[in-house]
Amino acid sequence: MPLHNIRMRGYSLSTEKTYLLWIRRFIHFSGNEHPSTVPLSRISAYLTYLAMQRQVSINTQKTALNAIAFLFEKFLKREMGDLGFKLASKQQALPSVLSVEEVRSVLMHLEGRNKLILQLLYGSGLRVGECLRLRVQDINLDRFALNIYDGKGRKDRQTLLSPKLKTDLEALIAAGIEIQHKDNVHGVGCSMSPALTRKYPNAFKSEAWAYIFPSSKLCQHPLTGEICRHHLHPTVVRKFISEAVRSAELKQRRVTAHTFRHSFATHMLASGADLRTVQELLGHNDVSTTQIYTHVLGRHYAGTSSPLDSI
Repeated sequence: MPLHNIRMRGYSLSTEKTYLLWIRRFIHFSGNEHPSTVPLSRISAYLTYLAMQRQVSINTQKTALNAIAFLFEKFLKREMGDLGFKLASKQQALPSVLSVEEVRSVLMHLEGRNKLILQLLYGSGLRVGECLRLRVQDINLDRFALNIYDGKGRKDRQTLLSPKLKTDLEALIAAGIEIQHKDNVHGVGCSMSPALTRKYPNAFKSEAWAYIFPSSKLCQHPLTGEICRHHLHPTVVRKFISEAVRSAELKQRRVTAHTFRHSFATHMLASGADLRTVQELLGHNDVSTTQIYTHVLGRHYAGTSSPLDSI
């Protein structure tokens, strides 16, 4: 089964779901014929169908190809070779960035936990998943640093933390630990990967592993089936950002959680941070990925303080 093969390779759950979805769609397109006997020309036909009939984006088309390539080359051991098909190249688009005043106006319409999440996205340049997965041990309030583990591309990195958040973070840490203690009384705790559970069987009882942003309800672990407490779902963040942006009357702007990461990078460069520093803080493999933010500014800068400190 492709599912077992995907899971064996340690792909993320989101990648697992996406690959299985596109594999099912390709098989349905092929008249439910088994992929081991489907002619390879059917792959290019499917990609063409997605582009012409379904009019999907270039990124969606590439995702579908990655899933199909996994099915054929990794699972079925069928070399796809030259399909005679070339994916369209994506036009490089400038990231959506808010001004400092716009960020301030959005933050003014938030409070408590929700405000802190947005402050971390903007003040530390986090992806929403990285922010919600933060545990007590990932936060260093002495050095004002955040440790990000297993980020995009399965990379670890360290980024800066604004001292302005210390008091609020201490309160949330205490609340997260209290929830952990209450869960432990009932024999449950924070969600852990199966590998970590085997390595640290009592970690779910440790304060260090408690989530900073725990979910309000217990759930079933998607891999082990055990009852545990996961972190907040990203949809929670999308909803409160949408409401705050509407309240701030930024009607002409499309603002997502990732917009604040883009704004972090742009404002860091504007405040004098050098490109290499911003690259490391964002966790980009290639400096060319970070360089897109210099096009937003129109020039290069050098220096290193969190843009949240100016608000």
